[in-house]
Amino acid sequence: MEGYTQLQKFQKIMELKGYSPNTINSYISCLKLFQQTTAVKYWNSLHDTDIHRICLDFFTFKRISYSSQKQMLGSLALFYGTMFNRELALTDFRPTRKAFKLPVVLAKKEVETILNLTKNLKHKAMLATLYALGLRSGELLNLKIVHLDGERNTITLYNAKGKKDRQLMFPVRLKVLLRKYYKEYKPTTFLFEGEHGTQYTASSLLSVVKNGAKRAKLKKVISTHTFRHSFATHLLEAGTDIRVIQKLLGHTSIKTTMVYTHVSVTEIKQVESPLNTLRFNC
Repeated sequence: MEGYTQLQKFQKIMELKGYSPNTINSYISCLKLFQQTTAVKYWNSLHDTDIHRICLDFFTFKRISYSSQKQMLGSLALFYGTMFNRELALTDFRPTRKAFKLPVVLAKKEVETILNLTKNLKHKAMLATLYALGLRSGELLNLKIVHLDGERNTITLYNAKGKKDRQLMFPVRLKVLLRKYYKEYKPTTFLFEGEHGTQYTASSLLSVVKNGAKRAKLKKVISTHTFRHSFATHLLEAGTDIRVIQKLLGHTSIKTTMVYTHVSVTEIKQVESPLNTLRFNC
C-alpha cells in the first residue's frame, strides 16, 4: 500500500534527521489518523483544496485541542514538504490563540501524602525523582545510572527536550532513597527499568502516578507533569529566582516559566480580603 510505504519512508527520514522519538510518534500518529479519516491511498493525489476541506471538517467535527490541531498541521506540512517537495498553504487553519489554562499544582502536603502512601519502593523512588528534579516523563525514563554523580551531588540530563543537556542538583533525601532502591532492584542501565531490564514505559509511569493520587484520595486530576509543575511552583514560593527555575526546567524562554507566577500563592496569601473588614455574623 503506497500510503503505508510513504509513512515508513517519512519515519526513517525523521529518525535520520534526529527528531525525538516523541515527535516522530506524534507525527506518524497524526498522519495515520488523517489517512484513516480520508481513506487516502495516494498522498500526492490530494490537491491543496482537498487537504483544506479535510482539515476543516476534521477540526470542526472532531473538536480536537489547540495543541493537537497544531500537531496535525505540522505533521502534514513536514510530510508533504519532505516527501513531495510541496509547500502546503495551511496558515489559515492554524489556531491563533491557545486557551490560557493554569497548571494543576499539588500542595506540599499532598506530595508528602502520595509518597508516604506509596509502599512499592520503585514507585516511590520514581515519584520522588519526578518531584525532586522537576523532570518531564521522558527525562525520567531516559535517566541512566551513569548520569548520577554522587560525588559532585549532580544529575545530568543528556539530549533532553530541544536536544539540550542540563545539569541538576542531587538532593540528599533523594540520594538516600535511590541508594535504598538500587540495593533492592539492582537496575543495570536505566535508573528505572521494567521487566527483563527493559526501559520503563510512559504508560506504566502514568499508572504509578494515577494510583498514587488514588491512594491519597486526591480530587485533582493529575499527570506525571503535575510533579514538574509542583516542583517549579514550590521553588518559586520559597523565593527561588525565576531565571534559576527556568534553567532547572530547561525552558528556552522565560515566558514559559512565568506561568508559575500565576499559580504561586505567596503574594495572594498576603492580601487581605475586604470581607475581613466587615462586621457581620458568620
